[in-house]
Amino acid sequence: MTKSRTNPKVDEFLGKAKKWKEEYETLRNIVLDCELTEEFKWMHPSYTFENKNIVLIHGFKEYCALLFHKGALLQDAHGLLIQQTENVQGARQIRFTNVQEIVATESILKAYIHEAIEVEKAGLEVEFKKNEEFIIPEELHNKFDDIPALKTAFEALTPGRQRAYILYFSQAKQSKTRESRIEKCMQKILDGKGLKD
Repeated sequence: MTKSRTNPKVDEFLGKAKKWKEEYETLRNIVLDCELTEEFKWMHPSYTFENKNIVLIHGFKEYCALLFHKGALLQDAHGLLIQQTENVQGARQIRFTNVQEIVATESILKAYIHEAIEVEKAGLEVEFKKNEEFIIPEELHNKFDDIPALKTAFEALTPGRQRAYILYFSQAKQSKTRESRIEKCMQKILDGKGLKD
């Protein structure tokens, strides 16, 4: 691995890593062998091909993972790709709990990375669900009826911000909780802000 291909921000990230440090470094070496550009995005080592996101390395409590941004488009010949949650549409992970798992699958990982690069070269895109396909909770419809300005403000939000609110409200199992969440978010929506803004 040539030092010039590494990103100092990723060096810093790895230097501070307490958990998964050895796993991150092993994944990094494998990815860099695939001639990708190392960047630091979303607070994680990220790898691109001609400025297009290919994979990202990230860690969680129980596992670390190599995330393929367009993993849904890969063949997944070895059945390794995992959809993180039901709401994740395009990305898929390959999860690891130790360095040995990574080393044992190195050639497979490289094959998946090369396939992801080919997907990008071919210009393939994940077909995302449209916001109309997400069911707006009844409690939100009721608020729209009561406060037309809220509906106008909601419809003016970007599709991603609308989707985040719909998913957040819908995840609550009880109507009372959905209503409470909507109440707490109303001002943000009226101010044109997203859930995480």
